[in-house]
Amino acid sequence: MARHEELSQWTECVSTNMPQLTKPQATVLALWSFGIACTRSCGRGTVATFLALLLGQKLANLEQRLYEWCLDAQDQAGAHRTDLAVTSCFVPLLAWIVRLWTTTQIALTIDATTLSDQFVVLAICVVYRGCAIPVAWTILPAGQKRAWRCEWLRMLRQLRGAIPPDWTVLVLADRGLYARWLFRRIVRLHWHPFLRINQGCKFRPHGQAQFVGLRDLVGQVGMRWRGRGTAFASPECQLPSTLVAWWGDGHAEPWFVLTDLPPDACDAQWYALRGWCEQSFKCGKRGGWQWQQTQMHDPARAARLWLAMAVATLWMLTLGSDLELGPSDDYPELPDLTPILGVRAPQRPRTLRLFRLGWLWLLVQLIQGQPLPVPRRLVPEPWPDIPERLELSVKHQKALSYAYM
Repeated sequence: MARHEELSQWTECVSTNMPQLTKPQATVLALWSFGIACTRSCGRGTVATFLALLLGQKLANLEQRLYEWCLDAQDQAGAHRTDLAVTSCFVPLLAWIVRLWTTTQIALTIDATTLSDQFVVLAICVVYRGCAIPVAWTILPAGQKRAWRCEWLRMLRQLRGAIPPDWTVLVLADRGLYARWLFRRIVRLHWHPFLRINQGCKFRPHGQAQFVGLRDLVGQVGMRWRGRGTAFASPECQLPSTLVAWWGDGHAEPWFVLTDLPPDACDAQWYALRGWCEQSFKCGKRGGWQWQQTQMHDPARAARLWLAMAVATLWMLTLGSDLELGPSDDYPELPDLTPILGVRAPQRPRTLRLFRLGWLWLLVQLIQGQPLPVPRRLVPEPWPDIPERLELSVKHQKALSYAYM
């Protein structure tokens, strides 16, 4: 690789930030992620062909290296066979992100995605500027009905050590994943659950004797509510918590979210961050790495490929956000794309997503023979502001002081 400085730089970057990998494992991870990023494909044949043309090496040799990297040790050829334990990469991957992070607030999402009738992926992602970076995942065969409790608990426990204890960590999940055990585990980690629940549930505000329907608290567009109390009327399901609710313009129904944060320290608008993980899933498929075309059927092999995809995603999002942020005293060499992209406002969608911006910047730098851009900072957007509370009389709950427009 000495003749190809850019690939050597990327290999050094991957090796430095994933120190638990052996040198051969880090080298092939760099090959995989570099090829994925440059070709916008995670197909082994496509990546191997690109690398063979770039390095002047035999296609069959490179394809075999990429192939064996995904295999269990007993399926590999040769005497020096080692398993790549994907779970051992979760903490280093998240720690890499934390080193680049410029604030002490970070939001994680937990969500599930499918690939046709092949796989179900349980993924924990760090959300960032309209997209997300996978940091832990479990890939299961599709069509098998089973509880996912053990997988979620294991991944959350594994990630705990990667984030400084004084950081504010929000963990968001959609209503299909709500569970009392999940809420409690997140709290035990000293993180903050932000879990959406169904609007048919009931809640007893603090100081009130009766449970009320959630729609009695937020019954029309524009209304908000937040306060302490007890969620769920059934005794075996009851949970002391904070409820935050909001019915935003253009939404078909309100959001009802449970958290352990004080009512004045959060707002239901924060739940919008959860949608960013869906953009990450799109980037892994037709919007980027084309994983929907995979021929893999073994979950363990797919999980190793996901590691290469996650590293490539981290790379592209850091490059894309560099362009979106533009030149500064620390980074004067960055182009000013303000005339093209405009000034970002929270309520206005991006003209180009960070993922695509990052790929374009990598492409331009390689064509021009410039130094390889590597991840150097992650500057998250501020979470939505917490509106002031205004007292509002709500049907059946005139005494509640946390309802407001």
